[in-house]
Amino acid sequence: MSTGHWRAMRLSDIPAVVTIADAVHGELTESAEVFAERLALYPAGCFLLERDGEAVGHLVSHPWPRRTPVPLDVLLGAIPADADSFYLHDLALLPAARGSGAGVAVIRQALVDAASAGYREASLVAVHGADSFWARQGFRYVDDEVLARKLQSYGEGTFFMERPLP
Repeated sequence: MSTGHWRAMRLSDIPAVVTIADAVHGELTESAEVFAERLALYPAGCFLLERDGEAVGHLVSHPWPRRTPVPLDVLLGAIPADADSFYLHDLALLPAARGSGAGVAVIRQALVDAASAGYREASLVAVHGADSFWARQGFRYVDDEVLARKLQSYGEGTFFMERPLP
């Protein structure tokens, strides 16, 4: 079995994206409409991982205002004009794709692309214990009471993290 390859996400991929998100995130999953909107708003930040013809992962990312977590399962309407950070909205890999290096590879490329587009930092909300993975990718915890209150809907063990871009 190959490690797979990342490609640009297409609208026809949304059902597979939702299936992956449901399997990985459980109660924190989002609707097909949310994923379709993110793809429409910022296609350059949306990727699908395929292995042997099957979708096994995705990355959804887009510009967003600094230190402003995106509410779960909410349509954005537009990328705000004051978006000054690059937000990694969702990286999800099925168990068969984990440990292959695919997640690290797509993150590395997304961050290079974001830096090339002029963004100076990237941020995310780490859930389900993924903060240790993100820390290994250079993300640091943001200790801020206001952010912590905004993240309560995500549940226990949720962290806002950010890192400078190269």
